[in-house]
Amino acid sequence: MTTQQHARIGFLGAGAMGEALAAGVIHAGTAPEQVRVADPVAERGKQLEERHGLRGGTDNRAVVAECDVIVLAVKPGLVADVLAGVRDEPRAAEVLWVSIAAGIPLARLEAGLPEGARIIRAMPNTPALVGAGATAFVANAACSPEDRTRAHAIFDAVGLTWETQDEGLLDAVTGLSGSGPAYVFVLLDALADAGVRMGLPREAAGTLATQTVFGAAKLALETGRHPAALKDQVTSPGGTTIAGLEALEQGGLRAAVYAAVAAATARSKELGEG
Repeated sequence: MTTQQHARIGFLGAGAMGEALAAGVIHAGTAPEQVRVADPVAERGKQLEERHGLRGGTDNRAVVAECDVIVLAVKPGLVADVLAGVRDEPRAAEVLWVSIAAGIPLARLEAGLPEGARIIRAMPNTPALVGAGATAFVANAACSPEDRTRAHAIFDAVGLTWETQDEGLLDAVTGLSGSGPAYVFVLLDALADAGVRMGLPREAAGTLATQTVFGAAKLALETGRHPAALKDQVTSPGGTTIAGLEALEQGGLRAAVYAAVAAATARSKELGEG
């Protein structure tokens, strides 16, 4: 097994997440010339070549033939067709496959690849675009400890990584951290609008809201304290924060978040059954 720095890493699909991961592994030490990308839009490959120094193209089979790790970074509906186009490439049975296609279970990936293929199923999220992602992954039975270490290295390059042995939890991960940035963006938008409603200039309201969410998340991560304890630290008896928290509870914020995660989790399961 080659080291992460010397592994040849290929990406089938050059969307935003594929680019984020490619840029991340290059930043973490993989030489740009060791990174290949294939996308049906030739111009997209050229853009990534110019930005990151990697090699772009349109031929999926060529990428599989030349790499040690293949990241499947296409939309769920395209997975079957993409795998059908490369499964008879001799190297397809030898490379480590890493899928970031939402909702596609290991069983379906295994069915589309040669018998015994080593496969990682992962769920990253869009903050990976700025190196602050949250990714969970599960490995199939064919994977070695070295394969799992390699998967950690790929996703650690763009944020935090959590490995699970229970594939069933990947749907919940999709509902929580996979879809979660959108929930936070709704909260950010609402906070900014509320600030404007209270008389703040639009630009100031947006900046203060964004920094507040960023700072609160950073405080929770760096202190390791439970969010409830941090909430209590801000909440003085009879003060402004408890008045605001009471309004959030009356508005059903907590129940709405539960429902959002449950709905996204259910949709992830539906995608896996399709």
